[in-house]
Amino acid sequence: MKTDMSVAWVQYKEHNDIEARDELIIHYAHLVKYVAGRLAINLSSVVEIDELNSCGIEGLIDAIEKFDHKRNIKFETYAITRIRGAIIDGLRAMDWVPVSVRQKSKELEKAYQNLEGRLGRAATDDEVAEELGITQHQYASLLREVAANSIISLDDFLPGDEGDARKKRVLDLLEDHKAADALELMELSEVRELLAKTISRLPDREKTVVYLYYFEDLTLKEIGAVLHLSESRISQLHTKAILRLRGSLSKKKYMVI
Repeated sequence: MKTDMSVAWVQYKEHNDIEARDELIIHYAHLVKYVAGRLAINLSSVVEIDELNSCGIEGLIDAIEKFDHKRNIKFETYAITRIRGAIIDGLRAMDWVPVSVRQKSKELEKAYQNLEGRLGRAATDDEVAEELGITQHQYASLLREVAANSIISLDDFLPGDEGDARKKRVLDLLEDHKAADALELMELSEVRELLAKTISRLPDREKTVVYLYYFEDLTLKEIGAVLHLSESRISQLHTKAILRLRGSLSKKKYMVI
């Protein structure tokens, strides 16, 4: 039986009752465990789950502070996005991915971008390996190596170079700002259209993995059970899909990671 938290929301939002805020944090803390656990599955053992939980709690508190309880929006959906964003920010700050892995990921992304730009379609594994001048075995090893660097949500960031103060999350643009910047809204519409078009062009299995992971909230292991494939194979499909998407978006200088 679900607990009605409407009273706590009113007490905190309308009367600034700190005890009510603490009650909300405790009640929704399970969302942090859910998001952190889901991300941890795809991360290296270097990152401790406690670190993810700590970042996630910050995201939860931020979500509670910014949530408008009067709007017809489910808090859990709003909070999960904020929690995930806070954890990803924490991972970035930790700089947990070795520079060598980041470089290899960018090389793969560029290979997909160049190759699929020339072909006008999704490149096969053989074509990507040939583009990189490596064997299929080396290509498979490379995908495994950069897999953990591909967990970032598809829409975490919008236009802006690294360090650009204008860089922000899609969820920030989705908030009800009274004076929205016309150029910013146009960029958001353009990146959504480009992202949707790129996803539609993904090979069927990669498209399915993207849908189940990002829209149905299944873990890679759960997706493997649905598609009757190993978790490592699903991880590979996910990595290739993200590399294709990044390559496509980078043509417009959109940051996805």
